[in-house]
Amino acid sequence: MSATIGDDIGETTAATEQPKTVLLASPRGYCAGVDRAVVTVEKALDLYGAPVYVRKEIVHNAHVVQKLKDRGAVFVEETDEVPEGALVVFSAHGVSPAVHEEAAARNLRTIDATCPLVTKVHNEAKRFAAEGYEIVLIGHEGHEEVEGTSGEAPERITLIENPEQADAVEFAPDAKVAWLSQTTLSVDETMETVERLRTRLPLLIDPPSDDICYATQNRQLAVKDIAPRSDVLIVVGSANSSNSVRLAEVGLEAGASASYRIDGAAELDPSWFAGATTVGLTSGASVPEELVDGVIQALADYGFGNVEVVFSAEESLTFALPPELRRDLKTAATTK
Repeated sequence: MSATIGDDIGETTAATEQPKTVLLASPRGYCAGVDRAVVTVEKALDLYGAPVYVRKEIVHNAHVVQKLKDRGAVFVEETDEVPEGALVVFSAHGVSPAVHEEAAARNLRTIDATCPLVTKVHNEAKRFAAEGYEIVLIGHEGHEEVEGTSGEAPERITLIENPEQADAVEFAPDAKVAWLSQTTLSVDETMETVERLRTRLPLLIDPPSDDICYATQNRQLAVKDIAPRSDVLIVVGSANSSNSVRLAEVGLEAGASASYRIDGAAELDPSWFAGATTVGLTSGASVPEELVDGVIQALADYGFGNVEVVFSAEESLTFALPPELRRDLKTAATTK
């Protein structure tokens, strides 16, 4: 009799136990600019052979960079590390005019994989400067994208990193002032910074369109959708990925009980999930889907076997490969 009672209790407990669920954000992972940049290096390796030099990390993801290294890409910090006359790819984050000049002085062949949305910000900086505006650039000091944009008009650009710094910026009373931003920032914090600027600079000019890219905004929107339902939020992305770090912060602000950024499944800590029944999962714009798949498998091993995809936005944007690469690919195709 006791064995039967025990079996009944086990069945009742299993039946009433809340299923453990992964809320999988969509969209997540690669954006159009990252996909274009990574494919650019892959196609360059196919077409020209190794080594292909890349200035800075092509995108901010350790896994992607290592895979390209394994294929023969050589990552350098500056153009003077590239042998004279060799091929160098500029990363998705963009470079300043000075870098282009340095490359030309060394007779380097260049492929510019700058994301077109970053190029848009560069063009805005040049236009505002040419029209006599002072420019407030909202972004993170030292980030490659900020360095590249600042280099378009260094005498006109003032960098601020947060709303608090907006209160301290000073301009002449008759100065014309416009603002621009790094493309991978927190949407909410950036707009708070702009509003703080506007209280002191009521004639502050906006860029023609939002500088924060569609993918950054969509991934933050998706995190806001899953965070309030998440006991734990996991963001897959490297530590130097601005948009990945922002996702973890946005998730906490939106209601996740805890938030962790990891490079991949190996960094998961089982203690994070003690008592949790729902895990939110997303990835930054430079993260390949295979890393997310690895985390899903690891979470299943922890008992989170139910995966619910939460759709927040549709994405269909694609970018053509850089023109210099398209030209050589076309030539190679016609000479076969």
